[in-house]
Amino acid sequence: MAPRETDNNPTEADQPAAAQREWERLWEEGDDDGAAGAGAESGQPAKADAEPETDAEPENDRDADADTSGTPGADTETSGTADDDSPPPSTPAHSTADEVVTPHLDDERIAAVRRVAAAGRRWRNLQLAGCAALLAVAMTAGAIAIGAAKDSGAAGVAVGSSAVSPELLASGSLDASIASLQAHLRTQPKDFDGWATLGLAYVEQARTKGDPSRYPQAQAAFQRSLKISPANENALEGRAALAAARHEFKEALTYADQVLKENPYSERALCSRIDALVELGRYADASKAADLADARKPGVPVFTRYAYVHELRGDVTTARKVLEQALAAATSPGDISYVAGTLGQLAWNQGDYKTALNDYGRALAADENYLPALEGRARTQAALGDRAAAIKGMELVVSRYPLPQPLVELGELYQSRGAEGDKAKAEDQYALVDAWIALARANGVNADLDTALAAADHGDVKSALKAARAEWARRHTVHTADALAWAMHVNGLDKEALPYARQATATNYHNASFIYHLGTIELATGHKADGRAHLAKALKLNPGFSPLGAAKARKALEATK
Repeated sequence: MAPRETDNNPTEADQPAAAQREWERLWEEGDDDGAAGAGAESGQPAKADAEPETDAEPENDRDADADTSGTPGADTETSGTADDDSPPPSTPAHSTADEVVTPHLDDERIAAVRRVAAAGRRWRNLQLAGCAALLAVAMTAGAIAIGAAKDSGAAGVAVGSSAVSPELLASGSLDASIASLQAHLRTQPKDFDGWATLGLAYVEQARTKGDPSRYPQAQAAFQRSLKISPANENALEGRAALAAARHEFKEALTYADQVLKENPYSERALCSRIDALVELGRYADASKAADLADARKPGVPVFTRYAYVHELRGDVTTARKVLEQALAAATSPGDISYVAGTLGQLAWNQGDYKTALNDYGRALAADENYLPALEGRARTQAALGDRAAAIKGMELVVSRYPLPQPLVELGELYQSRGAEGDKAKAEDQYALVDAWIALARANGVNADLDTALAAADHGDVKSALKAARAEWARRHTVHTADALAWAMHVNGLDKEALPYARQATATNYHNASFIYHLGTIELATGHKADGRAHLAKALKLNPGFSPLGAAKARKALEATK
């Protein structure tokens, strides 16, 4: 990310803590080639992905070491550069290890992004670059940056400390946990479990805050862990989680299987394996993997995945039963909010809005800032006709962390309201989706599905089709089939779209948007009876499935009487 003009004049909030400054000074003095010091003095960020120079990997081949050595990261042991000489993961000039996310800073930077987005409607190409840069500032400037320690010179490898065990991540504030890990790693830089746990923390931070810039930092932490202790379980589990987060599901499956060969009871690997199989569209294998995980390591993480596998196959009753069991077993606020929020989404998919609001309420009682529950509650309020509350709630969500789905939903809420200025407000949201996608791609995330879904209705339809075809080439899921079908439809390729639309609904997954898309494509291809039946089914299942789509479905039904 390019530095801001004000980076050479840090504000009080941007000034590093004394310990951080001293640590960075020691690193710069110890760097043989002066690269780290030069970067710090110039205000330029460190190298992309903040990896040791000899460990650098091509963007599309970041895991090639697994193929050449048989052990991911093993090549770093003989790269010709000692561990003590490799540069640390980067710390942006405006971040410190002691910083936490400051809400008012987030609000200011999100506001800046919106100003750029509004102005950029006149010059869209220029806007995209500027908006992406500002969005990166919004997501990274107030957050904790990776804290890599210059090795102290102590020989040997530190034993993983219980003080930095993965359980730390669920013990309270994620930001506070990361700060503790960083402080620990300054004094124990050979703690490979500590580095692996820090990487997992960054993956989780990226997930919960919608910040893809954390992924290169997580990758650097895992590589550091594997360099100290090749093939250690926590780092490989982390790489599986990171690959899944970047939508590299084949790689995620490979890492999960590698861990399970050594430890068949690894909960993280069992869960990553289910996730990867689901996202690759291998639903029968995912169901077997879920059964196996339930037998080996029953618990909240496995229960939620077991439920989703059943939901994808149309077995909503079993899915809800399992999730209720998971909620009863949950003890931490994070687990409670996650499971209750998942229950709310399940209820919303079935059009059971009263139950959905109750479930989202349970999630927010455990964590009042849990974004999926805030988003789900706003979506449910919109379905119930309370547009004012829905817009207020969705504005809160995107003001904190602008992700594609809530941005599109907020834009559609503005469009459906149609008040003065709402059209421009909606366009702002869609421009921010483009910015998020650009930022995600810059940080190694495959964003083709997000591109296809957003662009098909609110962007460049040709780009939507290109992205959907690329995603379909990688994996065949109900979601990619639906995205490809709809992208073909908006490009006028309805005959080609129909088989994909039917495939998207073939598992009996209760998703009103998929059924609406199928019905619309059937009408366009002359299958009037089938099209009307599916449009009616979508509206019966979830009458408020989309602020714009539901209205279009009703209009199409009326027009084809």
